[in-house]
Amino acid sequence: MFDFLQNILGKEKNTSKNVAKERLRLVLVHDRSNVSPHILEALKEDMIKVISNYMEIDEEALEVSLSNEEDSVALVANIPILKMKRNYQG
Repeated sequence: MFDFLQNILGKEKNTSKNVAKERLRLVLVHDRSNVSPHILEALKEDMIKVISNYMEIDEEALEVSLSNEEDSVALVANIPILKMKRNYQG
């Protein structure tokens, strides 16, 4: 039932198309910022672990990227929060 609602509401599943799109995005970020896609993916996984101690997040919709400005690189994270946890689970 939940999958049906996601399809109606436009939520995308983790299809091979989406996986390939994410890998391409990581390669482009690497080219722009000189950061290995493996490091960016490891950073994303670490962020998920830490944030999940405090709140439930939508891991599939989480987006992490690096923005390259003239003299600096910024980490940009879009992390959809589903709900806050009452107890710390560290």
